[in-house]
Amino acid sequence: MKGILILLQFLVFGLLAQARPADDYTRLVQPAVFSLSRVMMHDVVNPPAASRYYAYCLLGAYQLVAQNNSTVPAPQLLIRHYPAPQQGGKTVAYRLAALFSILETGKLLLPSGYMLEQDIADLVVKLQKRKVPQRDIDTAIAVAQRTAAHIVAFSKKDDYGKLSAKLRYTPLKEEGRWFPTPPTYMEAVEPHWKTVRPLVIDSCNQFAPQPPTAYSKEPGSDFYRLAKEVYDLSKKATPEQLEIAAFWDCNPFAVATSGHLSLGFKKISPGGHWMNIAGIAAQKAGLDFDATVLLQTSVAIALMDAFISCWDEKFRSSRIRPETFINKYIDVQWQPLLQTPPFPEYPSGHSVVSAASAEVLTYLLGDGFAYTDDSEIMFELAPRKFRSFRQAAEEAAISRLYGGIHFRDAITQGMVEGKAVGETVVARLKQAGIKPFQEGARIVVK
Repeated sequence: MKGILILLQFLVFGLLAQARPADDYTRLVQPAVFSLSRVMMHDVVNPPAASRYYAYCLLGAYQLVAQNNSTVPAPQLLIRHYPAPQQGGKTVAYRLAALFSILETGKLLLPSGYMLEQDIADLVVKLQKRKVPQRDIDTAIAVAQRTAAHIVAFSKKDDYGKLSAKLRYTPLKEEGRWFPTPPTYMEAVEPHWKTVRPLVIDSCNQFAPQPPTAYSKEPGSDFYRLAKEVYDLSKKATPEQLEIAAFWDCNPFAVATSGHLSLGFKKISPGGHWMNIAGIAAQKAGLDFDATVLLQTSVAIALMDAFISCWDEKFRSSRIRPETFINKYIDVQWQPLLQTPPFPEYPSGHSVVSAASAEVLTYLLGDGFAYTDDSEIMFELAPRKFRSFRQAAEEAAISRLYGGIHFRDAITQGMVEGKAVGETVVARLKQAGIKPFQEGARIVVK
């Protein structure tokens, strides 16, 4: 059923794209980004790594837009240490080149990037059916391949390639520290992620949150009350709270067990969810192609830096998860609604990246931007309506309490940290001369 829903989503995107004029490729951006999500779901890419792939794959498209649209600032004005692109990016077919660049960069970076070869071939056929000149298609692919090579070369300098050579993480054998959780007891995900070079923020610890609530197993202590809140809420959660928890689950690989049988369920990551929100918002706002790429790239940048910032604190405090504490000191049989992710608890990653994404989207599209989020339809979850991006971020954050996988202080401090990261990305956008779209930025004039 889920596979059929994904296929239907692609068909809908295709029909919408074919309904546009031949020179307008705006509605092809979101399905290109979703192609990345689909491959990452196949590969079970973890959330921090997923944010990195989105950022680099969108950067190539942004570079091409900036090279051909003088109203769009060069990526060097946004990204720290970004090398000036080589000549050869200017082409009348730059929008096509940008689309192909998303896929070509993913093909080179993703573990199963070869799967995108079919998406590239399908895009070629779609363009041919729309009577796009073959010379424009060939030129676009050639430019995209050069751009992808440039992006990959830049990505290799962020120290990601050194992670596998670092010492394996060993959980600290101290009270109150994180330890692998049921049902799979997976080892910690990306314990050295803070060493990856960020794109905009100065360092991984630039926005380190205040220390978590002091650990204590004593009833009546502040920490015990945090754990009791999680436990009590799980016993009386409303249907709405359960729905919110499921909607924002975004666990790339959850495992359900029944006796000796284990089943794995793949979903989009938190970053994938917010990238899809960006696509939904771009379409509702009626942004043109160049503005859509700018919007998606800005969100991807915020996601990558937000995960780097968050993971720095996660493995500094290495705090225990609610499931571990509650099973030991409150109820040995208790289970959270959502499967506990395999990394330390503080702060809440979804809170950090949601707040960061919401700040960027709010700056570009406005604080009262209402939209319907149907990102989870493919997982048989009903769409949800939001009055603003910040409201959505707040709901995503509190969903971790409803799901039983985070304490409240990890959520509130995560929101503070993510907002700071998002504001830093927004400051860089302003510094580069990128104005809110509703203020008449030239690139969105239809």
